[in-house]
Amino acid sequence: MTDRAHFTIAMLGLALLAGAATASAQTAPPPPTPTPFAEALRKAADDLFGKAAVSGEKVALVIDPLIDAASGAQSSATRSMQATLMEIVRTNYPRFTVLPFDSEALASKPVVLVGTFTAVNNQGVADGPRDAYRICLTLADLKSNSIVSKGVTRARTEGVDATPTPYYRDSPLWAKDQATDAYIKTCQGTKLGDQIDPGYVEKLTANALINDGILAYETQHFREALAFYRTARKLPGGEQHRVRIGTYLAASKLARREDMVDAFGDLIDYGLASDRLMVKLLFKPGTTQFVDDRQITEPYPMWLSQIATRSRQKGACLEIVGHTSHTG
Repeated sequence: MTDRAHFTIAMLGLALLAGAATASAQTAPPPPTPTPFAEALRKAADDLFGKAAVSGEKVALVIDPLIDAASGAQSSATRSMQATLMEIVRTNYPRFTVLPFDSEALASKPVVLVGTFTAVNNQGVADGPRDAYRICLTLADLKSNSIVSKGVTRARTEGVDATPTPYYRDSPLWAKDQATDAYIKTCQGTKLGDQIDPGYVEKLTANALINDGILAYETQHFREALAFYRTARKLPGGEQHRVRIGTYLAASKLARREDMVDAFGDLIDYGLASDRLMVKLLFKPGTTQFVDDRQITEPYPMWLSQIATRSRQKGACLEIVGHTSHTG
């Protein structure tokens, strides 16, 4: 084959690729149009409950609290979404009976609602501005061990309060771990008819107790919160980051210094073992100095000491990277 033939084939290949790219660009669906937050949530809820492929005249429903998929945290927005969903069910879908998220309800193998609320770039640009929220709702039927309904919409950002709830605001570390990943996968990484992630099902009873602990902490019932976390940790699937964080927070509020240090050390050990240690250290904007708020920075010396001690004990080598925000 001559050089000219090689050249012709190469040019033909480029032309075919260009044509395919053009066709792909022409057939790519436009991005979804975000709607006002309340409207988007109602649309997702109507799709979820109106199309649920679950048998029975009456269906028991529990809600495993919705989270921000980026951080694993609950926020004012996710809490308000949960309250709205419960009201929608009571008003428009009486077939579903909302039960408390607890071990007794879970024993009856109800349908579990999971949901994520995530800031996204609506055009799908990875490093673009987060100009919309993706609402993902999923129903998981514990009786059939399958996904029975989904509702997904996009919401505008106006009027959304993404402030973390007190437990997540006070957390010394980011809360994401394997348990959170299993929750997100159950919501976002499934389609109708899929089996429920066994890792998520195993943790459900522990999740319910952990949620009790979070609510107890946020209502300043710190002893009760600590008891919930300690009980949850003994259950299958109870070795979760939220348990470690909750134990630290409750011990801190109860001024149990030794328990607090042990709990934080436990958090560091887990982070080192998973190669993901994300500690919240707040700085003055544009500086390397901690913020001037003693209530925030008072535990920092203990934190840094535990990080150094546990890293040395495990022979760990740490690479320090940072995340910046408008507030430091």
